[in-house]
Amino acid sequence: MRHFGHIAPEVRQRLFHREPCGFTADSPARLLSAALGATLYSPATRPRLAEDIVKQTGRGVVSMVLCLEDSIGDEDVADGEENLVRQFADLADLAKRDGVDLPLLFIRVRVPEQIPDLVRRLGPAVRLLSGFVLPKFTEERGIPFLEALATAEADSGRRLFAMPVLESPELLYRESRVDTLEGISRAVGKYRDRVLALRLGVTDFCSSYGLRRAPDMTAYDVQIVASVISDVVNMLGRADGTGFTVTGPVWEYFRVQERMFKPQLRRSPFLEGQAEELREALIEHAMDGLLREIALDQANGLLGKTCIHPSHVLPVHALSVVSHEEFSDAQDILRPESGGGGVLRSAYTNKMNEVKPHRAWAERTVLRAEVFGVANEDIGFVELLAAGIPADNR
Repeated sequence: MRHFGHIAPEVRQRLFHREPCGFTADSPARLLSAALGATLYSPATRPRLAEDIVKQTGRGVVSMVLCLEDSIGDEDVADGEENLVRQFADLADLAKRDGVDLPLLFIRVRVPEQIPDLVRRLGPAVRLLSGFVLPKFTEERGIPFLEALATAEADSGRRLFAMPVLESPELLYRESRVDTLEGISRAVGKYRDRVLALRLGVTDFCSSYGLRRAPDMTAYDVQIVASVISDVVNMLGRADGTGFTVTGPVWEYFRVQERMFKPQLRRSPFLEGQAEELREALIEHAMDGLLREIALDQANGLLGKTCIHPSHVLPVHALSVVSHEEFSDAQDILRPESGGGGVLRSAYTNKMNEVKPHRAWAERTVLRAEVFGVANEDIGFVELLAAGIPADNR
């Protein structure tokens, strides 16, 4: 699979200076953690789940979570498990018969015991599974999940990753936050090779205070949530080799009925790309708020995003593509002859590239460029969005 692989080759050639690389579920963890992109969640109870997965893959989805937790009722868990086993068997048949590419698939469970049980019940179809999403993760609650994952991996012979969700009240409350983060750090550090990424459960954070952000607001406008994101990145997202990929929070909205504030998308980039109609459609469907939040995710050290609607996937991927200017700066900073440090003038002659302080940024940018590609010099997010959205969806 590859990002933007659903777009015609000749269109990709026009869009990209360097196209996104191909990868599989067996690729190195460092590459996969960066390549998760927009991780689409789906209830595990959907009756045509296998067909849905194949359809979303054809629309550019490269990672999905099949949820047995908050997205379904308590009374539906057993049916959801049975449905997953059937749907994975159907997927295995489809993949074998038609040679279809499948996204990275994860199951979000409720309790540790579900992990080895589901792996056993999946049988040979477990080869389609990349791992499990672990809810409400703290050191105390998380260690049993990670131990169950290790057991299931050993029993199945299949590499399985964990994606803990950081969403517990202990992490939100000031008096327990540091201790909780230190415990999480110990737990994921012990199982570092199995932890693919850490996910943020901002909806749960808001619920602890009876809050819900409006479509005009991002997670960073809700100060109590922004402070948690900051502390999570501070302790668990460091670029010194001890950190993990931390993914962005879910965006809840599909369409806006009424606005209090002006739209957050400038008109000029869309006029230049002759895409004014696309701008209006994005605003109508609350995508201007989503685009702003994605930009703030990246500015705050997050990569990828939890998504609960297919229309959110392409905006995440379009804004994850590395611009030609960013790539040029990163390459200059990482040149072997620059290893001693110093200051370089950007090839675009508009900024200073300070070799030592900017090196970690450059390394992260080059990794993102590998999985999401580098845009051509005259290509921006508007062209990337327009190329990926079918005309009847605009």
